[in-house]
Amino acid sequence: MKTRVPAKKAAGRKATGKRVAVLGAGSWGTTFAKILADGGADVVLWARRPELAREIQEAKRNSDYLPGVNLPLGLRATSRLDLALAGAEQVYISVPSQSLRENLAIIAPHLHAQASVVSLMKGVEKSTGKRMSEVIAEVLRIDPAQIAVISGPNLALEIAKEQPTAAVVSSTSLETAQAVASVARNRYFRSFVNTDVIGTEFGGVLKNLIAVAIGIVDGVGYGENTKASIITRGLVEMTDFAVAYGAHPETLAGLAGLGDLIATSQSPLSRNNTAGRLLGQGYHLNDVVNQMQQTTEGLASVGPILELARAMGVDMPIVEQVRQVLAGTLDPKDIAPHLTTDDEPQGERTIDGQAQSGSAVRRAFQRAFDQLRNGGRGASGDRP
Repeated sequence: MKTRVPAKKAAGRKATGKRVAVLGAGSWGTTFAKILADGGADVVLWARRPELAREIQEAKRNSDYLPGVNLPLGLRATSRLDLALAGAEQVYISVPSQSLRENLAIIAPHLHAQASVVSLMKGVEKSTGKRMSEVIAEVLRIDPAQIAVISGPNLALEIAKEQPTAAVVSSTSLETAQAVASVARNRYFRSFVNTDVIGTEFGGVLKNLIAVAIGIVDGVGYGENTKASIITRGLVEMTDFAVAYGAHPETLAGLAGLGDLIATSQSPLSRNNTAGRLLGQGYHLNDVVNQMQQTTEGLASVGPILELARAMGVDMPIVEQVRQVLAGTLDPKDIAPHLTTDDEPQGERTIDGQAQSGSAVRRAFQRAFDQLRNGGRGASGDRP
C-alpha cells in the first residue's frame, strides 16, 4: 500500500527562502512560480523569450499567458538558463511534453547534482510512450528518488487569481515528495503527497483525453447526461489503464485522477475541453491546433496512450473514438455509441472491477471531496 499523508504533518522545517527554479513561462509555469513565491520560496522563472523574461522581471506581469494577473514582487525572471538554475535546490519543469527531451539536454550542464527535479507536465512522449518522469530520469541520469511529479485539479488562471485548490506531489521517495510539498504550498494552494508516481502521472495524462471527448460532445450540443456518462465511464478507462501499468486504483479516485478529470472536463479554461469543443463544432484538427495559443497535451497523447493500452490488452472505447474524430473517420455526433449499442446488457463494472450499482464511483466522489473538505482524511479516516 502506498503512503499518503498531508504535507503539513510530514514537513519538518519551514520552506521560506528555499532557492528554486521554474523552467517554462507559459500559463502553468508562471502560475506555479507564483505559488512558490507566495509560499516564501526564492524563485527564478526561466522564459525562453528575452522580452517575456523582461516583462515578468520588470513589470511583474505575463500579459501573453496570464493577462491581468499581478505577479509577486519577489519573483525574478531571466532568459538565461544558467542564471535560473544557479544554486537551485528544486527545479520545476513546465514545458510542452514533446519538447521535454531536447530541453533536458540544455538543462543538464547547469543542474546541481543533488537538486530535486519536479515535473509539472501532463503528457507522454509520442516517440517512446514514456512518462515525463521516465524521460527525466533517462536524460538527466539521476536517481528516480530525486524526481517528483505534481498533478491535480489545477486550472492555471483560477490559481493565479488565488482561488483555493489542492494538488498531489508524488515521488518514489516519500522524503522527496514531502520536501517538495513543503515548498509548493501557501494560503490558497495545498499539497498532499503520495508515492504512486505511475498513477499520479497517468491520471494527469488520461484525464486530458476524456476532457477532449467531453468537449466534443459539448460542441455537438449534447447535454449533461451524455457528459456525465462519459466522465463516469472515462474514469473506469483511466483506472483500468493505470492499474495495468502498476498504479494504485485509489490514486485515480483522488486529486490526480477524479479531481483533475472534473476540473478539466467541465471548465472553458481547459485547453483540452476547448479543443474538443471546436472539433465537435466541425473544425478540422489542423484548424483547431492553429487556433490554440498553447499546447493541448490531450491531442498529442491519444496515439501513444492507445498503443500502450493495446500492449496491455486494455479496452479504451472513449479514447479510441477520440482518435477516430481526430483522424476524421468518425462524425463527432457519434462519439458515444458504446453507451447505447451493446448487443447484450452488461453489468456496470466500476473502478473496483465489480458491478455494484455505481457504489465504487460514489465512493470515488466521496473520497475526493473528503480530501478537500477534511484535510486529506475521509469521514472514516480514509486518505485518498
